[in-house]
Amino acid sequence: MTAQQLNRERSLSEPHEDRLALDHPLRTDVLVEHDRALAAGASGYRDPVSGFFVMTAAYLADRGTCCGNGCRHCPYC
Repeated sequence: MTAQQLNRERSLSEPHEDRLALDHPLRTDVLVEHDRALAAGASGYRDPVSGFFVMTAAYLADRGTCCGNGCRHCPYC
């Protein structure tokens, strides 16, 4: 699989564990915010960990390629 192909092994609501560890203390909060943004069709959400704006996996998938910046919800990684 190339970096430009969507990772079909995970759903868009599940980030790669390298980007959000399974034991991260705020994992549930992050996933709730991401799922709310996905359901609303929003391009992103305010990250409860950093306060930064984080793009959703759906938005990143619609872009069509991986930018290589290590996005938390990258569907290509």
